[in-house]
Amino acid sequence: MPQDQPEKPEPLNPREDPYNVTQASRIYLLPNLMTAGNLFCGFTSLIFCIFARLAESSFDRLYLDHSPNYYYRGAVFLILGAAVFDSLDGRLARMGGRESLFGAEFDSLADVVSFGIAPAMMVFFFILSPTQGVEWFRHIGWAVGFIYLLCAAMRLARFNVITNPLMHRAVKDPSKDFIGLPVPTAAATVAATLLCLIRLGEMERTLKKGAFGLPMLLLLISFLMMSTIRFPSGKNLSMQTRIRIRYFVLLFIVAGLIFYFREFAFLGLCMSFILFGIIRHIKRRFFGSKDSNIAADAHRGTSV
Repeated sequence: MPQDQPEKPEPLNPREDPYNVTQASRIYLLPNLMTAGNLFCGFTSLIFCIFARLAESSFDRLYLDHSPNYYYRGAVFLILGAAVFDSLDGRLARMGGRESLFGAEFDSLADVVSFGIAPAMMVFFFILSPTQGVEWFRHIGWAVGFIYLLCAAMRLARFNVITNPLMHRAVKDPSKDFIGLPVPTAAATVAATLLCLIRLGEMERTLKKGAFGLPMLLLLISFLMMSTIRFPSGKNLSMQTRIRIRYFVLLFIVAGLIFYFREFAFLGLCMSFILFGIIRHIKRRFFGSKDSNIAADAHRGTSV
């Protein structure tokens, strides 16, 4: 009698197979519309950076009747707007069960523009400005900006590989945390720092030291994006998430303070997020629990 052969798994239904050509290339309106909004904000941010540079180079420091700070501030808020669109596209896709490989790739390409090229060019043009420029950055600024862009693109590629539906995982990772600093958060940190420096400049504070620190910040963020430090994810928040009434009121108060002191509050939020991830990583590494070891094993089996 021949030995029983293991039964082969039945093929997936074409509507459930993520690698079915029709399913993989399907374009869903709302999620991809949000991704298009993300890309539009990134592209417009680049245009605003160019306008700011043209204003700085003009005789009266104006371009189309607006100052460089007007365009830089606009570029910052456009990057923050792109981050909002980026958070909405994935959430809408998951809520409606409309995820596709096309949507994932489209989202990554949009992120390269909005959170890779736009922040790098914004910092490069801002550092080159006559008022707060640093001479040595004219020679190496392009290299620092490229390192940031390279790490952002590689971080997005790694995320796509890790979340690929056909990836084989030795151990299931119970955590939904991000591995490495998320690219939208990295871009938001750079944008918030620039917004803070612009505000300090309007308050007649010197920007020489701040401008000198921007390239260092880009390099630090580049390292964090490619690191294996875990940062918290907001995927656990949904329409079913409940909150106590006092915390709900406190949330509105904090939101009002953030809006009023937005030039400094945005930077404080981004830096708090980064420090939280770093401190938690250090605590888990030296005082790690069993769950964190399982997560580490899962990461070693899935990351590239």
